[in-house]
Amino acid sequence: MIKLQSEVEGVRLDVFLAQAVPGLSRSAAQRLLEDGAVRKNGKPAKKNEKTNLGDIIEVEPPQLQETEIVPRDIPLEIVYEDGDVLVINKPKGLVVHPAAGHWDDTLVNALMYHRGDRLSGINGELRPGIVHRIDKDTSGLLIVAKNDLAHTVLASQLKDHTLARTYEAIVVGQLKEDTGTIDAPIGRHPTDRKKMTVSARNGREAVTHYEVIARYKGYTHVRCKLETGRTHQIRVHLAYLGHPILGDTVYGRKKPELGQDTQCLHAGALCFQHPRTGQPVLVVAPRPAYFEAALAKLQRMG
Repeated sequence: MIKLQSEVEGVRLDVFLAQAVPGLSRSAAQRLLEDGAVRKNGKPAKKNEKTNLGDIIEVEPPQLQETEIVPRDIPLEIVYEDGDVLVINKPKGLVVHPAAGHWDDTLVNALMYHRGDRLSGINGELRPGIVHRIDKDTSGLLIVAKNDLAHTVLASQLKDHTLARTYEAIVVGQLKEDTGTIDAPIGRHPTDRKKMTVSARNGREAVTHYEVIARYKGYTHVRCKLETGRTHQIRVHLAYLGHPILGDTVYGRKKPELGQDTQCLHAGALCFQHPRTGQPVLVVAPRPAYFEAALAKLQRMG
């Protein structure tokens, strides 16, 4: 049991808990509230409840099953590395961290094999060094912290949007504008907990900037820059515009198109301030073969 006393007033409980409990994310705090694991002044706390000065907040963390992370000799393409940071070019199909169904074939298992003694521990045993994540079927760049200092600084950059992430995608249909900004809050889907959706009621701020790279018959090649980092953000936002990502059968068309069994979404560039020197670091990963093959098909279609 974790017992806290509020010294602030009018702050949502999930925000308060995420700030007060080390290592607890806001989404994890929301799950604890939904599960009835948080009490305020002796009574079960409600999800949207806010703090008052002097409130006693009690949190019952879930019992975690001990899980040993097995190092696995899975090839990694390391495109940048120094004493504090490494950047991985993740292939599509590789899960980032262990979870049900993927306990020993993830990026974390590979990191433990290649750099197991040189990773930050802030995110716990299941996510050593992981500062942010990308979807299993998204390819591209992912930054990993090799010590807690680097992790803290990079996480701060992620939070204040100074860690710039740029993606390329192929979307279905023709975008009307050559450039634009999608400013629409994203939250958990009300009936399908595995999906996200644009929702003004329970969504969090989400902003995606996009620009057209090339236009093809029935499709558009776009570049997207994240201002925020919500789960599935680019996929949800582009689908919200009516232009889902080619191959995304979760948020787009249910049948594969042009032979694409997964979404054409690639995290192609990362720019951050080095956590120790403060100097800017730019890392770029070229489009992978599956993405180039899709573009070649579109070019042949005219």
